[in-house]
Amino acid sequence: METIKEGDFILIRFKEKRYLKRVESDKNFSYKGGVLYYKDLIGKPFGISMGELQIFKPTLEEIILYGIKRETQIIYPKDTFFIAKKLNLSEGKVILEFGTGSGAATMVFSSSVGESGRVYTFEREERIFKTAKRNLEKFGFTQNVVMFNKPFDPAEVEGIKFDAVFIDVREPYPYISQVWELLKPSAPIGFLLPTANQVQELLKHLKPYFGDIEIVEILARYYKANPERFRPEDTMVAHTAYLLFAKKLST
Repeated sequence: METIKEGDFILIRFKEKRYLKRVESDKNFSYKGGVLYYKDLIGKPFGISMGELQIFKPTLEEIILYGIKRETQIIYPKDTFFIAKKLNLSEGKVILEFGTGSGAATMVFSSSVGESGRVYTFEREERIFKTAKRNLEKFGFTQNVVMFNKPFDPAEVEGIKFDAVFIDVREPYPYISQVWELLKPSAPIGFLLPTANQVQELLKHLKPYFGDIEIVEILARYYKANPERFRPEDTMVAHTAYLLFAKKLST
């Protein structure tokens, strides 16, 4: 049975609130009902109740939502996990990403390709790059991630054939032919685009390089876990971006 150790991250559930914290024996968590001393958790299993608190091992989704520092608007987990599946990521795959942003998608890609896979990610803004690097280091996602603090540069990945590409930059259009060269035959590519105008413009640039084009938005509606008041939550995470997927055509 896995037990809580010094330095572990935990998810604390208090009523309807969730908090992601690191266990440090000389610190504590104060809440409206009292104080939780982290030293009292060490050696105990995850998934326990302590008074009004529930203590869990955080999932990757919870790390992204409650743990990472944000310099940019993160890609929501509802989108990132869908993207990873649409890009057919699995153990050993090699993926190219730009830009990195705060590193949320990078974490999902890193988890998806495993120890034998690789994520090559580019971020041009130094401030954003440093934040992403700290996020990845803090939560242990650096072993299979290669980071570049610069605009996408094909010379940095020369000789690598990628299983997938994901692009989240304001103007992806100039990169289409470059990434086409880097992708394996029939390999998928994904884009995140905030506006409909960007989608329309991108569609003009994809032919003749890519086919099997799909465009989707993910809407997530959560429900109250109350048998007496079973109904949707008062708010929902609706449109956050357009996701466009395509596959490489051999021209």
